Amino acid sequence: MAKGIFKIYVGNLDYKVTEFAVRRLFEPFGEIEDIAMAQDKETGKPRGFAIVMMRDHEHGQSARP
Repeated sequence: MAKGIFKIYVGNLDYKVTEFAVRRLFEPFGEIEDIAMAQDKETGKPRGFAIVMMRDHEHGQSARP
């Protein structure tokens, strides 16, 4: 079994999508370790994608389309 964090790229997000909304979408698949919402360094505005991190690789695989 693989160790470490299982990362899921979530792209093409509307700029109004929040971390809370992403968390609600992925929670049914298992425990979320962290969510990184990308922001522009200069403006602080969202860049339209996130990385969802899960410890359990099986749960992470089931959350992917």
